[in-house]
Amino acid sequence: MRYVIFGAGAVGGVVGGLLHRAGLTVTLVARGEHLRAIQDTGLRLDTPDGVLTLDVAAVADASQVSWTEDTVVLLSVKSQQTEAALEDLAAYAPPSTPVVALQNGVANEPRILRRFARTYAIHVVLPATFLTPGTVVQDSGDKPGILDIGRYPSGIDETAVAIANDLVEAGFLSEPRADIMAWKHRKLLNNLGNGINAAIAPGPSDEEIYARCLAEAEAALAAAGISVVTSDQDRIRRADHITRRGRRNHSSTWQSLARGSGVEIDYLAGEIVLLGRLHGVQTPVNEAVQRAVHDIARTSAEPGSIDGATFLAGL
Repeated sequence: MRYVIFGAGAVGGVVGGLLHRAGLTVTLVARGEHLRAIQDTGLRLDTPDGVLTLDVAAVADASQVSWTEDTVVLLSVKSQQTEAALEDLAAYAPPSTPVVALQNGVANEPRILRRFARTYAIHVVLPATFLTPGTVVQDSGDKPGILDIGRYPSGIDETAVAIANDLVEAGFLSEPRADIMAWKHRKLLNNLGNGINAAIAPGPSDEEIYARCLAEAEAALAAAGISVVTSDQDRIRRADHITRRGRRNHSSTWQSLARGSGVEIDYLAGEIVLLGRLHGVQTPVNEAVQRAVHDIARTSAEPGSIDGATFLAGL
């Protein structure tokens, strides 16, 4: 298969870089200074084994991709950028193109399915950093990530198996899963920490804020009748495969604030707020986290600058 990585930031850059290193044909879709840096000097992939400079193709949009019948799109833009990406893809990619949501949150798959019948979802467990144009960092010191895949809304087919095999060849752990959205909803619960990391200064209040966000989220998901794999299943799947490389890992939401590139909090904490409003569950802590992240983005304040005790007192 040929791969188009639509969104070559932290996750997309690491996945695209390692697929390219494994000998697969990869085209990155990037923008701005990041695109220019990749085109000028290659993609710099910082790994536990050293920094690799990869001569991987990079383009600005879907019109510059050489589309073939065996091309797969790994959509790895932030959720707030999905609609613009789909507009671009729908104009140039064949309608039969498999499009895979290599993204956090659970709102992207139905949007993809409106445009592309062959829609897939990946449960992304991949710590990575993108702060400098042209450079992405693999933050896991053992396996680079866990990227289990399934068809949306459910099921497994030959394409899912083939993509999983290519990801394994590139060094990832990947298994086809028919219940992939149950895994992505567990990741949504884990990602509630993203907004806390992005808005709240590290301290003793973090655990209480997360616990309250999680309790609201579990109640909203239960009220909506949504299946979620258990925390034990998630823990067993992760095992000891994902290890930190000794640096403090900032969430993707924190990184977006630091780059001034917009935030996807409406599809993380905001997803819980939406479910709560639809099904009569109060979600005040998730609402407060959502507002706090937007306030930081709007005012260009320092990420993680809100005192946790003050935040709790304001609830």
